[in-house]
Amino acid sequence: MIIDCHGHYTTAPEPLQLFRKAQIEAYESGQALPEVPFISDDEIRESIEKNQLKLLLERGSDMTIFSPRASAMAHHVGDEAVSKQWTSACNDLIKRVVDLYPKHFIGVCQLPQSPGVPIKNSVEELERCVNEMGFVGCNLNPDPSGGHWTSKPLTDKSWYPFYEKMVELDVPAMIHVSGSCNENFHATGAHYMNADTTAFMQFLQGDLFKDFPELRFIIPQGGGAVPYHWGRYRGLADMMKQPPLSEHVMRNVYFDTCVYHQPGIDLLFDVIDIKNILFGSEMIGAVRGIDPETGNYFDDTKRYVDALNLSDADRTAVYSGNARRVYPRLDAKLKEMGL
Repeated sequence: MIIDCHGHYTTAPEPLQLFRKAQIEAYESGQALPEVPFISDDEIRESIEKNQLKLLLERGSDMTIFSPRASAMAHHVGDEAVSKQWTSACNDLIKRVVDLYPKHFIGVCQLPQSPGVPIKNSVEELERCVNEMGFVGCNLNPDPSGGHWTSKPLTDKSWYPFYEKMVELDVPAMIHVSGSCNENFHATGAHYMNADTTAFMQFLQGDLFKDFPELRFIIPQGGGAVPYHWGRYRGLADMMKQPPLSEHVMRNVYFDTCVYHQPGIDLLFDVIDIKNILFGSEMIGAVRGIDPETGNYFDDTKRYVDALNLSDADRTAVYSGNARRVYPRLDAKLKEMGL
């Protein structure tokens, strides 16, 4: 079985986008927020079957861990009420996708984060999505300000109420920023990579996992710059008198394979232990085109993993075993399905 740990609903039906536009306009003009529009099952089917499901099957995968479009979370837009309404609407739509295609999609939720609002205010939505809708994890934005980094580091105790709930529910979080409102940082080319690398460095500097040894994070985009500069981070840990990274961070942190060329995947697997790598593609996401050097889609990451000289056991771990271990609720769901 092949599980893609990183998928977003980037092709959601147009009424959702029109609602978001109307919602922001209402907020900016001081009007009441509009009601969430009706979206039919047929609209959802058309948006999924021509896009994510089609590519999932064509590329030889079986299931995607699916969440709302990350760049559209836009936690820096509006206020807490806006974020809550938008988050609920997006998560409800993910639930409907999962209900229509339970063998191919499993839900991960967006959170109603907002700059300056305590993360504990996101606990209720996490509980709703996990307990009521069967979601298996969440996307956690370390920078709700959209590129200005006004939040405390992820190791700060202000985040602890949310971590406590993650541990209680036994769900992991993917570290995932959203759009950038800082012109210095292109959203997917700079802001995403900065956040991945920054989150790892915050974990290295702190002692979060002493307080939460069962906490689990997935850092996407192959861990940002971390594998490429692994020696730097090992050296920094040593200088800071921290334990080796294998003990201090990598019992709790995992990277995906959303790296869009073969040399990058080769490096990832040369540097990072197999047990810390989950297959992911973020298909129809940040990089959607065809690589003129190979003739294949950049985000068809299975091709890169298939090209690696892995044992059968290691290949199985990357393609499904690690995801089932990091997302125990996913594993339980698959077992219920006889998989």
